Amino acid sequence: MMNRYKSNGKLLLTGEYLVLQGALALALPLKIGQSLDVNVLETNNNIIHWDAYSPKGLWFSAMLNKHDFSVRGSDNVEMAFMLSKIFKAVKKQNDCILNERGDYDFVTRLDFDPEWGLGSSSTLISNMAMWADIDPYKLLRDTFGGSGYDIACAKASKPILYYLERGEANYREIDFNPPFADNLYFVYQGHKQKTSVEVSYFKEKLMTNDFGDDIYTVSELSLSLPNICELKDFCSFMDIHEAIMSNCLERPAIKTLFPDFDGSLKSLGAWGGDFFLAATELSHDGVFSYFHKKGFDIILRYDDLVRNLE
Repeated sequence: MMNRYKSNGKLLLTGEYLVLQGALALALPLKIGQSLDVNVLETNNNIIHWDAYSPKGLWFSAMLNKHDFSVRGSDNVEMAFMLSKIFKAVKKQNDCILNERGDYDFVTRLDFDPEWGLGSSSTLISNMAMWADIDPYKLLRDTFGGSGYDIACAKASKPILYYLERGEANYREIDFNPPFADNLYFVYQGHKQKTSVEVSYFKEKLMTNDFGDDIYTVSELSLSLPNICELKDFCSFMDIHEAIMSNCLERPAIKTLFPDFDGSLKSLGAWGGDFFLAATELSHDGVFSYFHKKGFDIILRYDDLVRNLE
């Protein structure tokens, strides 16, 4: 008997990095995500078979020992050891898993390229937690780490306001339906940032600055954004947020790479990779033409990407 689980991808619109310190963040669950199929096989060789697919086809495969999760074979050893770590963390929370006689077949299917940084890890953690009936936030802490906003997005039906309090996740779904959504685009920078490395970089900054004022301002921006009705006001908020994070991280704002762009640009997630937001009154053709000329070919429209059940 096969069981299927599905989780949403994510984007963090406000609060990147500072959400780790308790800032209120506005996060967006996506229409695209990842599924997990689990099937018990008739063979009994104490093996877990794992195959991961993206829109381009098979992108990761591994075999693990069903009892100690040692790697028996893989086309990516580093990822296989991470998968082993996940299974060990799952087993620690629920010792009853994988106790059926027979080998296990796990198949994941991403709706997007794993390099895009839209939640290949968080959707995996969410799906594994559903399969094993365990706490996904604890599983995240024991494996990849992070604030957990992406885990909240994995099952949300519309945008959320998210914050950490004493290390515990708190969030609520909100109505965030910008009337100017047609003017918003997500542009892929061409390479995936490693979140753990970026978080370590930010924590080094915390040794000399607690960013208290910045956390307050970003939280106010997150709280106010859902009430904005004009594109120009939204752009002003995004520019303020970008300036704050540029100062916190001591890195140039994304607009410095596109000084002639007619609109507002905001970095998302781990700065320097993944996607950034473009807000502009340019026509669709104008936006696509501008970024294509700059060598950026993956441009996604807001309404095509963001989940928002009304």
